[in-house]
Amino acid sequence: MARFTDCFVLYSAVLLLVSVSPTDGSSERTTTVEFDVKPGGVAHSFSQTMGDHECTFTYVSQGGTNEQWMMSVGLSEDDKLFFCSVWRPQGKSYLFFTQFKAELKGTEIKHVNAYSQTAAGGQKNVFLPAEEYIIDRSTVTHNEGKFNAQLSKLTVIGRTLHDEL
Repeated sequence: MARFTDCFVLYSAVLLLVSVSPTDGSSERTTTVEFDVKPGGVAHSFSQTMGDHECTFTYVSQGGTNEQWMMSVGLSEDDKLFFCSVWRPQGKSYLFFTQFKAELKGTEIKHVNAYSQTAAGGQKNVFLPAEEYIIDRSTVTHNEGKFNAQLSKLTVIGRTLHDEL
C-alpha cells in the first residue's frame, strides 16, 4: 500500500506542476519549450535544465518530416521532485520512434508514465505496456525487441538528490 501512496503523491505533484505552469516558460519552477523531432534513423538529443537538474531526451525516429514536440521540466515547491515530460501538442504523430531514452541528472527516478496512441489512430493516449521500456536509477529506455515504436508521450518524475548535513 505504501508503494501505491508514494506513486499517487508523485503523480499528484506532477499534475499540479503541469496544471499551473504557463507554456511561455515564464515560471521559475517550470519551463516548457518546443523542439523539432527529426526523422531519418539517426540519434538526436534535446535537453532542458532547471537549476542543478537536467532532462535529456534522446531518440531515433522514422517516417514523415520534422514535427514540433514539447518538453516541460519543473521542480516541486520544496525542490524534492524534478519532472520531465515530452509530448506532441498537436496530437497524433506521424513519426515512430525506434529508440528512446530519457535521462534525469541530479535525481533518482521514482515514477514513469509512458503513453502510445490508440490503435485506431485517434487522439487518445493509452499507457505503453511496462514491458516495452526499462527504468533504472536515472534513465528510462526502450526495451530492445519489445518496444513497438509507438511512444506519444513520456513523463518522468525523480526525487532530487540533496546533500544532507
